[in-house]
Amino acid sequence: MKLILGSKSPRRKELLSSIGMQFEIRTKETDENYPETLPIEQVAEYIAQLKADDLIEDLKDDEILLCADTTVQIDNILLGKPKDASEASKMLSLLSGRTHVVTTGVVIASNEMELSFSVKTEVTFKPLSMDEIEYYIETYQPFDKAGSYGIQEWIGYIGIQKINGSYNNVVGLPTHEVYQALQKFE
Repeated sequence: MKLILGSKSPRRKELLSSIGMQFEIRTKETDENYPETLPIEQVAEYIAQLKADDLIEDLKDDEILLCADTTVQIDNILLGKPKDASEASKMLSLLSGRTHVVTTGVVIASNEMELSFSVKTEVTFKPLSMDEIEYYIETYQPFDKAGSYGIQEWIGYIGIQKINGSYNNVVGLPTHEVYQALQKFE
């Protein structure tokens, strides 16, 4: 079976490559809006399903599709990708000295079957100074990352006090769970 990654994320591409997966990237622009009544812990899986729904119709019989979406939540608020440095600073200040939840929703589908699941990881930041926040935003430009940070970047190295769950999930793909799920498609 040929694996299709339905994502432009360089982090997901790198993680899949790191576990020895051969794959092709195939994406479509997807409307990622979700119902306001949807429980916050279901949003990542819901959006992953939207991405999969846009691509599944073009799937060949010998292909498996993998789509994912990652959300960051704190105080029952979803933190998306920041629009600018000011919004990134507000998000990082909110996360500073606190624990938040990163959820990645995954959909794996073939023409024969489909699996979907979510993986949650708790991440605790040390109290971050404004100098640290500003340096990170200026140097790393985290505007393509939910919650305004990449755990695999400088701020993760100096700022993460504790992680409860999958590190790779926070990067953008729970590789252990994805690998196990893909075994069911052989």
